[in-house]
Parts: sequence; structure tokens; C-alpha cells
Amino acid sequence: MPFSLAEVVPWGRSYEEYLAMFSLSPADLRQRILGCGDGPAGFNSRHNGRGGKIVSLDPLYAFSAEQIRERIAATFTTVLEQTARNSEEFRWDVIHSVAELGRVRMAAMTEFLRDFEQGRAAGRYLAGALPMLPWQKREFGLALCSHLLFLYSGQLSEEFHVAAIRELCRVAHEARIFPLLELGAKRSRHLDRVMAQLEQERYQLAVSRVAYEFQKGGNEMLVVRPPSFLD
Repeated sequence: MPFSLAEVVPWGRSYEEYLAMFSLSPADLRQRILGCGDGPAGFNSRHNGRGGKIVSLDPLYAFSAEQIRERIAATFTTVLEQTARNSEEFRWDVIHSVAELGRVRMAAMTEFLRDFEQGRAAGRYLAGALPMLPWQKREFGLALCSHLLFLYSGQLSEEFHVAAIRELCRVAHEARIFPLLELGAKRSRHLDRVMAQLEQERYQLAVSRVAYEFQKGGNEMLVVRPPSFLD
């Protein structure tokens, strides 16, 4: 089925949020990074501007900057209204209000939009989606997956998660996935079984605490490395 922009609710995180969500160190930032499902985040633009090597992949990137801008405008208020209705699911100690959340997210998405057409022409934004990635083995040092795997456990099956993580670990030396909660601020229904399956296949896994928590309880990422015999 063709990907439809009408199905998407674009919502982009900032560069600073990426640093915190994935505990990215200066050494991490010197690696070639893949962002899977980045959407209209500001991380690619800022990291590239600081000399970093990065590629972002998302089906959203099949559309023009203007089409994405229009879709952001069409859904932005709805997202904030839903957040306000479910405000008890979130922590408001860093971002203090729904209005401030809107400003932070819009700033990140505006940064993305300014960079998108140039970045797409340079090959930094590619249209595509898990669980099939268009790269050879270990082309990246890090693969980051923000607010896709585990968050949409109600929409994406356990089998999809396993296949997607295998693929992230095929193209990168290490994958980091955040958060480990599904919508509703509940621990993902798939997490334990996905981890058990991958451990059985001798992937190296660790749940790591991060210095970021907006969803209550959402302060952990999954770190996955491929089995040594796959290297």
C-alpha cells in the first residue's frame, strides 16, 4: 500500500533532546550515524552543521518541504490538545507547559524544514522504512531509532520489532532505541519477548537509563549490538 501523508502526524524532537534520549557522547557523535524514523526532527540539521556524519531515513521524506509544512500545520494543534488531555502521562519539570512543548517542537521542526531540501539533495534525508534498509553491512557506527519501535507496539507486531532490530544491527555496529514505553506511558507489551528472542540469537542487549524523561517512566533506552559471529 502506498504511503500516505494523510496518515502521518509529524512531530520532531530537538538536537538537545536527541543528545539526552540516546546518551550521545562526543565519541558517539564522531561516528557515522543513522536515524531511523526521524521524521521532522532537528538533529540531522544541527549535527551536520557541526561537521557530523549523519543520514536520516523516514517515509515522510518522499514529500516536499512544503507538503510536510502543510501537514505539520494541519496536525500541530491536535497534538497539543491530545497532550493536554493526557497531561498526567508526562513530566513537566524541564518542559513546563503544553505551550512550551509546542514552542520546543515547532522550533525543531522549523529547523528541519529549513534544512530538508538541501539535505535531501545531499543524501542526508532518504525516503524509506524499517524493516528493510538500503545499506550494506556495518556502514554506520550508530543507528538511532526515536519514538517508533516499542512506542507503537499496538500497531507494530513483535515480529516486526525483531526484524527491525536485526536490520538496524546489520547496518550499524550498535543500535539505540528510545523510549521503551508504548503509547499511554506503559511498558511495551513486546519488550520482554523481543529481548528474549534476540538474546537467544546471541545479540548483546542492555537497558540503559538516560537523562531524559518526558513520558513518565520513559527514561530508558535499549542498546543492541550484533552477535560477534556476524561481524
